[in-house]
Amino acid sequence: MADIVIMPKLGFDMAEGTLVRWVVQEGEPVSKGAVLAEIETDKATVEVESGFGGVVARHLVPEGEVVPVNKPIAVIAASGERIDYQSLLGEALTEKAAKKGAAVAEPKVEQEDKGEVSAPAKPVQLEDEGSQPSGRVIASPLARRMAEEQGIELKNVMGTGPGGRITKKDIEKYPKAGIAAKPAPAALVPSEAPAGEKERLPAPALSIEPARETQTIQLNRLRAAIGRRMTEAKQQVPHFYVTHEYDMASVMELRQQVNALLPEEQKTSVNDFIIRAVALTLIEFPNLNASLSGDQIVRHGQINVGVAVAVEGGLLTVVCKDADRKPVRIISSEVKAMVSRAREGKVRSDDIEGSTFSVSNLGMYDVEHFIAIINPPEAAILAIGSAREVPVVKNGQITVGMRMKATISVDHRVSDGAEAARFLHALTQYLEEPMRLMI
Repeated sequence: MADIVIMPKLGFDMAEGTLVRWVVQEGEPVSKGAVLAEIETDKATVEVESGFGGVVARHLVPEGEVVPVNKPIAVIAASGERIDYQSLLGEALTEKAAKKGAAVAEPKVEQEDKGEVSAPAKPVQLEDEGSQPSGRVIASPLARRMAEEQGIELKNVMGTGPGGRITKKDIEKYPKAGIAAKPAPAALVPSEAPAGEKERLPAPALSIEPARETQTIQLNRLRAAIGRRMTEAKQQVPHFYVTHEYDMASVMELRQQVNALLPEEQKTSVNDFIIRAVALTLIEFPNLNASLSGDQIVRHGQINVGVAVAVEGGLLTVVCKDADRKPVRIISSEVKAMVSRAREGKVRSDDIEGSTFSVSNLGMYDVEHFIAIINPPEAAILAIGSAREVPVVKNGQITVGMRMKATISVDHRVSDGAEAARFLHALTQYLEEPMRLMI
């Protein structure tokens, strides 16, 4: 029996998504769990996996179309199965698709007798050939961002991708109007001075660069979503903040020893140790690993640490699930993979959903300390500054120490300052005695 694939809800506040690209074309086989399409949400471009196995019988929406959540986007069926699309989809089916009741195309296979490969089934287009839905310009997310930054109108760019889709290469090749350089002013010739007077030399000519243009840039979907969510969080969540300073010398030394045993691509970061330390500390403080639901506090059984990642055009949080049950090396491997996918615009829905507590680390930018805005519906977030060599007093003597400041932001409806302070103090046992993280 044929199965309907719907636009998934990839976040509690997601209402619609843009179908950026079909990874599996009509007539091609797809297995359960394989990537079927790329969907652009307010947060990122997400690879959506198929929940069914079989053959992609029909794409119900073209690339580039904005689709509400839960709307049918494709039909997957068994090879050779005949489908009554009108009965299967009802009024949700377009008139053009409803008229087609042909059998599902056989998947492409090699023919043993002649060693030939059958031609791939030609995708059935729901729109007229060469047209785009509702006049929408089809372009990859990266191409759209590049066009916004460079002030290029996408409607003027000829797309060379599938179905006329505008790609990064099309933007790079698009001619850009240059600013003609102004000719340098002619050198002044000193006038003849009267006899007995010194010649007056002309003032040197000043070369003034043309003024930079004022640019007006439309907010991209990610930046708009961040602005909306953070505004709501600041207005509706009563934040309070507590800062603590940690001696990081032992963590730095242990990390150096661990990395000496690992190949380059598997080396750990300070943040990996912090994620593990935070997760273990949260076991003792379930009130901070929580969410507020109406007049109830939901204390989560899992400890899923969200890690803020800077991406092109905004910020994204990837989630290290069950961080309290994983060694530092596994945390490092998983976070690296998710960060890489996020920056390539290839995140999976599982990468960005389910966090119960977040960490935002700006230490790599030589930041002393900062405060972060809570990411609803979580109850707290920890902001990490740089680990620095600073003068410290030990036994009445000034010496050099390695110190790092961390500030926790907490929802005052869920917790209070005393509990936040105890959490930061408890975190000390893991960051200042980091062998505990390896047990």
